[in-house]
Order: sequence, then C-alpha cells, then structure tokens
Amino acid sequence: MNHSGLIQSPLVVVPTYNEAANIHLAVHRTRASVPNAHVLVVDDASPDGTGDIADEMAADDPSVHVLHRTAKQGLGGAYLAGFRWGMGRGFDAFVEMDADGSHQPKDIPRLVAALDNADLAIGSRWVPGGRVENWPRSRLFLSKGGNAYTRLMLNLPVRDATAGFRAYRTAALEQIDLRTVQSQGYCFQVDLTRRAAAVGLRIVEVPITFIEREVGESKMSNAIVAEALWRVTGWGIRERATQLASHWRH
Repeated sequence: MNHSGLIQSPLVVVPTYNEAANIHLAVHRTRASVPNAHVLVVDDASPDGTGDIADEMAADDPSVHVLHRTAKQGLGGAYLAGFRWGMGRGFDAFVEMDADGSHQPKDIPRLVAALDNADLAIGSRWVPGGRVENWPRSRLFLSKGGNAYTRLMLNLPVRDATAGFRAYRTAALEQIDLRTVQSQGYCFQVDLTRRAAAVGLRIVEVPITFIEREVGESKMSNAIVAEALWRVTGWGIRERATQLASHWRH
C-alpha cells in the first residue's frame, strides 16, 4: 500500500472532445475549488475549437496546461496520455474529471483528502450519500446493473467501478502496469479499478452528486456499453479459470 503523506501537488486531467461550451467553466471552477492543483486539458483535436479555448486559458494561467492529440482516440488513451505527462513533471496525485459539468469541481478537495488514507478515491454515485440528477430510468438501470455485474464478475469491493470522477496517488498508478491498458470508454475505469485491487491498493468511495450534462452531447454509446460488457466478462472468466487452475494444482 502506498498511502502515506499529504497530497501537495495534484493534477486534474480533463479529456475533451467538442466541449467548447463547457470547458471554460469547468477549468474556472476547478481552479477556484483547488487553488493548489494544476489542470491539464487533453483535447482530441475537437473541431468545435475546444483546444483553442483551452490554449487561451493556459496563456492566462500558468497552472492550466493543454495536451493536444491529433484525433479522437478515446477516453482511456486521453487519461493515459495525461498520466504520462504529469508523471514526468512531479505531480503526486491525479484527478480524473469530465468537462461537461456532470462532475462538480467543489468535490475535488474531498477526493484528494480521501487519499490521505487510500491509494484510489472514487467519486461514487452508488454509496450512501451519492446520487444522480436528471437521468432517465434506462440510464439508471444501465449504470446500476453494469456495476452490479462488474462487482459480481470481478469480485470487486466497489459499488461504482465505472465512475469517471476519481483520484489516484501517483505512487499507486506506478504500481499498475499502464503500458498494457487497452480499454477505452467507461471500461477504462473498471480496468484500472481491478488492476488497483489486484495489487493490493486501498480503494475508498466518496459519495458525490452526478449531474447529467446540460450542454452538448453525451459520449455514451452502444459501442462503449458493448466494450465494457465483453471486457468485464472476459476478465471475469480468466480470473475464475486462474483460480480453478491454482486450486487443482494444490
């Protein structure tokens, strides 16, 4: 376990694709909520000019940075690129946050504080005190059902493994083999959660209120759901096969 020492220099990583209407407020609120944090916008060549807006903010604020990628390459790849960028610059923790307003920057201090006694702090919708606003029943069913299936298949002690609002100690990420992570979408969050659990890292869940975006289009798609389903199923089957093989050897 790596949890030791207070977090001094967190980096908030914000992946973007066509978030021109949201990015300014997201960064502004983040800087106001956690003045000691830096913000890294990872933009996937947004055609709506999100990257240009981020560049303007970075020019005015030395704690705001922009990493431009050449095409839309997926959420998982954006976070991995952000982690690599931050690890090379000495940040001791990373916060994952959406740009669309669904994650509240005012909750970041609680996530970072939770790392005082943990390696990974998940902003959870499905623990007591957590909730979701403005979701249709179909989306609620998908998220709750998906998390229940994930918990069952992977034997994870986590209620919200798909949550995209979370904080990691840098030392914890260094124990996870990020080079072999290929998952994208919401499955990326499950992948890193299971990897953290597998190496014995301490995971805590912090209740948050998730608010459905008001501006722009959701990135949720059938392809993202399908990827999560087949990857989680595959991981679960492999884990059980490994356990059986170990049992028969002994």
